[in-house]
Amino acid sequence: MLMWRPAIAPIERPRTFDAAQLQRGARVVEAGDCAVCHTRPGGQYMAGGLPLVTPFGTLYSTNITPDPQTGIGQWSLPAFERAMREGIARDGHFLYPAFPYVHYRRMSEGDIADAYAYLMSGPAVNSPAMQNRMNFPMNIRPLVSFWNLLFLHAKPLTPVAQQSEAWNRGRYLVEGPGHCAGCHSPLNLIGAEKSGESLAGGEVDGWEAPSLLGMARRANPWSTEQLVRYLRAEVVDGHGTAAGPMRPVSLSLARLPVSDAEAIAEYLLSLQTKAAITEIQPGAGSVETLDQTSGALLFASACAGCHAPAAPMREIDGRPALDRTSALQAPSARNFLKTVLEGVPATPGVPGPVMPPFAASLDNIQLAALASYLRQQARPDQPWAELSSTIEAIRQETK
Repeated sequence: MLMWRPAIAPIERPRTFDAAQLQRGARVVEAGDCAVCHTRPGGQYMAGGLPLVTPFGTLYSTNITPDPQTGIGQWSLPAFERAMREGIARDGHFLYPAFPYVHYRRMSEGDIADAYAYLMSGPAVNSPAMQNRMNFPMNIRPLVSFWNLLFLHAKPLTPVAQQSEAWNRGRYLVEGPGHCAGCHSPLNLIGAEKSGESLAGGEVDGWEAPSLLGMARRANPWSTEQLVRYLRAEVVDGHGTAAGPMRPVSLSLARLPVSDAEAIAEYLLSLQTKAAITEIQPGAGSVETLDQTSGALLFASACAGCHAPAAPMREIDGRPALDRTSALQAPSARNFLKTVLEGVPATPGVPGPVMPPFAASLDNIQLAALASYLRQQARPDQPWAELSSTIEAIRQETK
């Protein structure tokens, strides 16, 4: 029984659901970021096919539409709940923990049932699973059973009586469906979150996911209003806007009631940095001496139209002063460099800031000069180290 689980009998797809349950289910699915992973760019909603690059190889997200052949159309509610809580598919095979069942198992029974109803009510899309490209030994799925023995111990969350209803709601969203620790925690050698270091900062898709501890007491602290707006994909004076892997998450949160973002903010801003935790910091390295004049000229030509103090876009679209964004205040240059190289793409039908990518128009020397100049404006006492090598590493990752 350790290396496999019995299949759960297939069923005919259920088609009749209560409208109120579907509405609740839509909210749960948004809170769980399901579409972020299960909808590839240009693909059909929830039909899978998005490549997920991990240190152990590349996984492709699966089809979770109610198609009976290639999706979950033959899954019963017990089969769906087993996948959410134990990481076991209907046919008994183990799911890789890139699917965050470690966190979803903390969800309530009602929320899981509502999510099931919502997914089953959607259009069925025939979209066969793509072949994963996992490295040995992680390409041997049954080995996931040993991973589960070590790390699959969480229980469904229960409210903390001493805390407010909003705080408990925020905790539930962060630690359950939102699975924030999946990105914002350091991982051990076999891809599990390091014990006792939840939310202390991590890495995902080449971006640094900052620590979510002590956010209210930093040198550049977050207020409740700032964090709520940031979580909802808005531009926030003093911190900028969500980019990279956080962008689609924030767009999902923007579709939820604002009370959910307020609850998450209340919970996160209550968290303190633990003395035993060393938050993720960049390694020490040499600081290059770069020509600030070149950086200033590049800013004037490429950035000032949106980000200079007198730029019209500062009023029209709320563009931030770059020296006050979290990316430029961060200890590492990585997120700033990734934002410049990749931009902030437009989302069809969704208002919000858009930034073009500069990967093709700025070479490495120019990008280093620009980063050095802007860091000097933001944190003159803490210049970024190893800029050139970081830029080269990011370029190689992109290839």
